[in-house]
Amino acid sequence: MNVKTVASIRARVGSRRSQRTQRGATLLEAIAYLGIAAIVVIGAIALLRGAFGSASSNQTAEQVTAIQTGVKKLYMGQTNGYTGLTTTVAIAAGIIPTTLVIDTAANTVTDAWGGAVTVTSAGTGTFTIEFDSVPTDVCINAASAGGTWTAVSIGGSAQTVPVTPAAAQAACAGGAKTIIWTSA
Repeated sequence: MNVKTVASIRARVGSRRSQRTQRGATLLEAIAYLGIAAIVVIGAIALLRGAFGSASSNQTAEQVTAIQTGVKKLYMGQTNGYTGLTTTVAIAAGIIPTTLVIDTAANTVTDAWGGAVTVTSAGTGTFTIEFDSVPTDVCINAASAGGTWTAVSIGGSAQTVPVTPAAAQAACAGGAKTIIWTSA
């Protein structure tokens, strides 16, 4: 065997190694990709939870305002004020927004959290809208959303109108609360 033969054998072996180049990702690279994907998914879920919570509080404020506007429109020409106003009357008059669960057979309305929604006359010149079982984050935003309320009660505690976010936070702390808005 001469030197040229040994060199040509080595060259062929080296070329075979280069033909066996690595294809695909290694296990460590795959784990890194999955870790990054998991972080992105967790971040997206956190952002969506915040967005849905904000949407729920906005929706609750809109529902209360829609009920208030509907009741005032319904009783606009009445000399007896809001006498006789009940949830049943509000359902029959189409005042309750369709975003709330309306049971026409039982004449009841339920909010998104399973709490009762009640509309009643509080005397000749006022009426109340009550939402039960309102979660804390939604409670704070819905109670401090403003409006033309003569009184607001959170969890049985009367609030100064308009309700400030700080007052709403203090009143809404500790779990789901009942909010009662009173309007003239």
